Amino acid sequence: MMIIMDMQAISGMFSVITIAACFILKIPQLWNLMVVKSAAQIPLSGLALELISYTVMASYNYINGYALMSYLEYPVILVQQLVLIYFVLKYRNQINTTSILFATCYFLLSICIFIQVIPKAVFTFLTPMCTPISVSSKIVQLVAIFRAKNAESVSLLTWCISAFTNMTRIFTIWVDSADYLLLANFIISTLLSSSIMFLAMYYKYRRKQN
Repeated sequence: MMIIMDMQAISGMFSVITIAACFILKIPQLWNLMVVKSAAQIPLSGLALELISYTVMASYNYINGYALMSYLEYPVILVQQLVLIYFVLKYRNQINTTSILFATCYFLLSICIFIQVIPKAVFTFLTPMCTPISVSSKIVQLVAIFRAKNAESVSLLTWCISAFTNMTRIFTIWVDSADYLLLANFIISTLLSSSIMFLAMYYKYRRKQN
């Protein structure tokens, strides 16, 4: 019993650390964009896939009534992700009627999720797809850096925080719910976020050497 209580206490501590880290997750990336005034190595398709994944995962946890502390980072990251998408669109000169229409549709969808007019079964069906969606978004980012042979607009700190928070969530979910769908998603996300961080680090270091 004491061991179980200790595990719960550690899980709670990790949850607080994870959520606190997620409050600044995208800020280094946003700051980097404003400094370099370029989004050349940040693919919009990757950001859109991440947005879909975060939205579905937040909705799945919310509708299933999981403890807020076990997924609070999703709403926090979602707000930052939307701001990040705005800045990427801005530096790509792609703020137009189409992007505004998509933003409006997303806002209306969010309201429907919040008032729970969308059946729970929909998110139970969509959640397993978040792993391949999340994988795809990170692979798109990896490919973008590799093709450009440059990571100037990519923030190392953001991807470091991403890898760390994904790793801590593996433990907290294992203790709190042992939901295998969520565990699989975070294990793969940890590996890919780390890969992006190291690849970006390599190209940044190589550029300094040149």
